[in-house]
Amino acid sequence: MEKFTTLTGIAAPLNIINIDTDMLVPKQYLKTILRTGLGRILFDEMRHSADGKEIPDFVLNREPYRSAKILVAGPNFGCGSSREHAPWALLDFGIRVIIAPSFADIFFNNCFKNGILPIALPQGDVDLLMTDAQSATPTLSVDLEGQTIRRPNGASIAFTVDAGLKRSLILGLDEIGESLQHASDIEKFEELQYRAQPWLYSRQAG
Repeated sequence: MEKFTTLTGIAAPLNIINIDTDMLVPKQYLKTILRTGLGRILFDEMRHSADGKEIPDFVLNREPYRSAKILVAGPNFGCGSSREHAPWALLDFGIRVIIAPSFADIFFNNCFKNGILPIALPQGDVDLLMTDAQSATPTLSVDLEGQTIRRPNGASIAFTVDAGLKRSLILGLDEIGESLQHASDIEKFEELQYRAQPWLYSRQAG
């Protein structure tokens, strides 16, 4: 997983409430288990017409938002089913930060497991950032270590994040990566357990 410390990038305004995971990745694309290539179908039914052509009015089909790294959205982002394809598609498109008043719990946790930082802020702060994203200079800077978002006018907005999840993002560790940090201890435990209870293992006792 790619490490996250600071990010400066284009913020796309998506002032829609209850953006669910089917809007992010329609169900017909759930057959793949690959994490790459999904960026092209992110918000597919909102970005493309039935014949596959871009819908010009959708924000991610317009400049400069085609290169957005940040989404500023409405409440309850990521609701619906728990499909992990949703954060995969966001990440493959290039989105590393999502700012909204609230998130669905499963989606929120899936973001951290895939290197995306979801930031929950009061509606008033989201409104300010939504305005920034709609301005002529829609660039925000997110500092995870300092837990601040710098606006185009130089002002900053503070945010909170769980210390453990923050550490995982900064180090670029998903749950498997976290476990592998303790590989030597795991091996020692397995060896001791094997000697004490060899019948739990398929190999022959030595």
